[in-house]
Amino acid sequence: VGMVFQSFNLWPHLTVQQNVSEALLHVKGMKRDEAKAIAMQQLEKVGMAHKADVYPITLSGGQKQRVAIARSLAMSPEVILFDEPTSALDPELVNEVLGVMKALAAEGYTMVVVTHEMDFARQVSNEVVFLEKGLLIEKAPPEKFFTQPDSERVRQFLQSSR
Repeated sequence: VGMVFQSFNLWPHLTVQQNVSEALLHVKGMKRDEAKAIAMQQLEKVGMAHKADVYPITLSGGQKQRVAIARSLAMSPEVILFDEPTSALDPELVNEVLGVMKALAAEGYTMVVVTHEMDFARQVSNEVVFLEKGLLIEKAPPEKFFTQPDSERVRQFLQSSR
């Protein structure tokens, strides 16, 4: 299982490539050259290979989040959990992260995403789950969830998010 957090959780003292390679070296025990090759492959996938040798402080929030996604992908997870991946971003940077996530969905990655990006959820989801105060309020395919929710609470939420 891979995780991508809203606060990126990149190490400031490591370059972008080193951030992606770190778990490959220390968790999977890979040789440095192999870890670097995988890191570069994943950075390329998220459009960040050109920033491999820079430090996180020089990156925008959207770029940091794409590096965090590459770091998760590098470990070849069966499932990736995203905790509000766009909530810490400026509005104009949201689309670059959502674009990467849409591409991952199109490639068949299994993702569990906590989000308030309703258009994204509608376009990409196989199933939408609405939780509130730790309770499951509704679970449905996206078309039903967004057009004919069973729950009054979900109808209120969707009305307020338009």
